[in-house]
Amino acid sequence: MALKSVLRLSVVAAAALVATAVWAEPSVVYDMGGKFDKSFNEAAYNGMEMWKKETGKKYLEFEISNESQREQALRRMAERGATPIIGVGFSQASAIEKLAKEFPKLQFAIIDSVVDLPNVQSVVFKEHEGSFLVGAMAAIASKTGKVGFIGGMDIPLIRKFQCGYEQGAKYINPKAEVFSNMTGTTGAAWADPARGGELAKAQFAKGADVVFAAAGGTGMGVYQAAKDSGKLAIGVDSNQNHVQPGTMLTSMVKGIDVAVYDVAKSFKPGVLVLGLKGNGVSYAMDQYNAKLVTPEMKKKVEAAKADIISGKIKVADYMADNACKY
Repeated sequence: MALKSVLRLSVVAAAALVATAVWAEPSVVYDMGGKFDKSFNEAAYNGMEMWKKETGKKYLEFEISNESQREQALRRMAERGATPIIGVGFSQASAIEKLAKEFPKLQFAIIDSVVDLPNVQSVVFKEHEGSFLVGAMAAIASKTGKVGFIGGMDIPLIRKFQCGYEQGAKYINPKAEVFSNMTGTTGAAWADPARGGELAKAQFAKGADVVFAAAGGTGMGVYQAAKDSGKLAIGVDSNQNHVQPGTMLTSMVKGIDVAVYDVAKSFKPGVLVLGLKGNGVSYAMDQYNAKLVTPEMKKKVEAAKADIISGKIKVADYMADNACKY
């Protein structure tokens, strides 16, 4: 009987090892808003799909529906032997840190935050640089001298977008007025398009004619409100110009897709910082906004871009510099 028990345990252990071997490939845990939010999460999804198409391999994924699921989902990936395990969004940093210590032989990655451990790769962006450029473009396009910003969850990272945007607008027009609102203080702020639309309409009522939304899925409401009001909007993270053609002036794009693809393909522990140099952040131009962005407008924005890359223009970082403190 004892021998049978030992054999049964051996079979179970072997099965577990096989299961682990099958999933010794990447996994990704998306944050609030879902992988098809047309913004941050979807960019990460596109990166994993790029990796899948190139390698022909599979990956694990999970979309959390509430904040308590983050650690559970990451733990599940670790227990199945997935590696690297990619947490999308700063909110996953504490869970990544905890699990990276518990599973030191596995590789982990965090997008939009830094976890200083030998088995973690951290990818962060210079959002203030890209936001500066779209702020400049907003000020050039504005006929009222008033532009708006609508953030998602009120956190330092989103204040970083806001700060860069304000600097860009005032670089073009020192007298520009910038109206700013945050959607909320919890993860639900990333998925509230109705609230986003309300905030946008309030800013339009005060005279804003261009609004930048750094709010995940909440931005969809902002863009709809801009279309309904005959105003302009600016997308974020992914190229969202196609969402409301003729309304989207541009999008402040972060190379999340490329970053996630690179992590899945070639994990490198440490911190990777992506900015305008190397197109880690950029502004989107395509057929959907070609008629909205004049050659003169693009010339001014490209000149500012070159000056930021060269160091001639120094864009204050809300999270590092004593500037744009609210």
